[in-house]
Amino acid sequence: MAKRVQVVLNQDVRKLGQSGDLVDVAPGYARNYLIPRGIAVRTTPGVLRQVERRREEERQRLLQIKRDAEATKTALETIGLFTVQKPVGEKDAIFGTVTAADVADVIQSLASKEVDRRNITLPDDINRLGEYQVDIKLHSEVTATINLRVVAQ
Repeated sequence: MAKRVQVVLNQDVRKLGQSGDLVDVAPGYARNYLIPRGIAVRTTPGVLRQVERRREEERQRLLQIKRDAEATKTALETIGLFTVQKPVGEKDAIFGTVTAADVADVIQSLASKEVDRRNITLPDDINRLGEYQVDIKLHSEVTATINLRVVAQ
């Protein structure tokens, strides 16, 4: 069996790895395909230091994104209660339903925080006046829960 060669990928390669990954490949694959096309470079101590530095920068960037999400969660939960106004019919039934876009607009206006409507989880069809709990996924590990009050317009 041939000896494997370590290379660092410069770009994503399906079924092999992502840019910046250190991978073991067959010598012919590295020599004839990856290196001539600039997809990968041979590992040297300098290249390994660059890879470690890039990994650390990426780790710091992801940590900062998580911190920002936690700060947004604190800000949203500090406000406590968000109010949405909707036109009302008989027996406190509203016309239409409260949508994630409505909640995102209210958060934008009150907290000056931009939240993607796709990350807002509403309880089953809000079609009556009252208070509801709404979950907002700000990060893969951070979810904020806010109180939403639906009132008559």
